[in-house]
Amino acid sequence: MPRPPPLCHGAPVTSPAPVNGHALLDFNSPLSDARAAALIRSLPPLPDPLIADYGCGWGELLLRAVEATPGARGVGVDSDERAIERGRAAVAERVPGRVELELGDATAWEGPAVDVAVCVGAAHAWGGIRATLEALHGRVRPGGAVVVGDAFWEHPPNDVALEVFGEEVYGTLAELVDLAVEVGYRPLRVSVASRDEWDDFESRWCASRELWLLANPGHPEADGVRALVDEHRDGWLRGYRDSLGFAYLVLARP
Repeated sequence: MPRPPPLCHGAPVTSPAPVNGHALLDFNSPLSDARAAALIRSLPPLPDPLIADYGCGWGELLLRAVEATPGARGVGVDSDERAIERGRAAVAERVPGRVELELGDATAWEGPAVDVAVCVGAAHAWGGIRATLEALHGRVRPGGAVVVGDAFWEHPPNDVALEVFGEEVYGTLAELVDLAVEVGYRPLRVSVASRDEWDDFESRWCASRELWLLANPGHPEADGVRALVDEHRDGWLRGYRDSLGFAYLVLARP
């Protein structure tokens, strides 16, 4: 069986129920505070923008975009109930009344056209990055922008990396940007997660489970959690660490 994809900003974190697998993560993708701020600064100036995050997880990037933009409002949609609960608590503390987080299928969510659409690590929900870019193009007003994050092969993958990602189809960074242009966007910013961002993300992903194991050595699900994290770490260190990249694109919608 292929392992579950290691990064899914908009998908539930695969983990036995007792473990809060995203407890130590700020974002459910290899994204630093500095890069998140740069993505937000790269957005075109828009008055009182409505920002939608499709597959928002707990909505951290959405909240930061709203906090940084006077008059901005936000809406996020995700199918992970635990993540939505975490995000709603953050909304109440940081941006009450300015952001709504909804539990549901981002691909089926119907709402008004928005000024900025965000989709990081959730392209699988639409069946791939092309379908995601096409769907978001129809949901963003002309003159608005889209922020997407998706994987690409930085170097040719080895057999372990290919096993980890199963049938996932990734191209190169240039092919990803070319695809965005083909769909009808103009790139405003192209950046790639650094090795430090990757290692920090993967280490925190594993550490949340390792800390739970330390606190719950006799739990009936401990063996399953241990097997999950060992398999994940093996896939990371022996598989995709030296080949998988993650791109963040800020795209204008002419």
